[in-house]
Amino acid sequence: MKHIVIISSSIREGRKSPRVAQYFKQYIESRQLATVSVIDLAEYNFPVFTERLKFQKDPAEKTLEFASRIKAADAVLIVTPEYNGGIPASLKNVTDLLHEEWKRKPIAIAMVSGGPFAGTQVITSLLFTLWKIGATMVPSMFPVPNIEKSFDEEGKPADQEATDKRAAAFIGELLWYTGKLSE
Repeated sequence: MKHIVIISSSIREGRKSPRVAQYFKQYIESRQLATVSVIDLAEYNFPVFTERLKFQKDPAEKTLEFASRIKAADAVLIVTPEYNGGIPASLKNVTDLLHEEWKRKPIAIAMVSGGPFAGTQVITSLLFTLWKIGATMVPSMFPVPNIEKSFDEEGKPADQEATDKRAAAFIGELLWYTGKLSE
């Protein structure tokens, strides 16, 4: 069975995007589509990026753990809010930290917003960054507008049927790319 790592990228106080990460964990596991682990960047407290991991003389244990988890994953699902039209600093920081670990890794993106546009502006800068370091971008997205109305604090969607239908297509694409790249 494939293993998917879900990155919950917001570290802000009062953040809402972990609701979507929790939803996907429950969705994937309940259907036995893959094994799942969640990396909550708020639990890592990474220092600001100063050098790629491979060039660090004495990397922190948490940094090595993070790199190992990404490398071991068959695919990555990034759940990210949009901050001022771009990537949260926490996500950009860990994206730049690694290089080989992202290479040819299938990555899908779920964008989260408190407003009606569902974080769609974050996709441009995030796609370019991940493409530039050699990740394989899944051409399916999962936009979540109005997060407070769309998902409760436990990750349960307000419209379970419609959300599950969208998730089936989104996760289906991620798993298809994961299968093709492992052949």
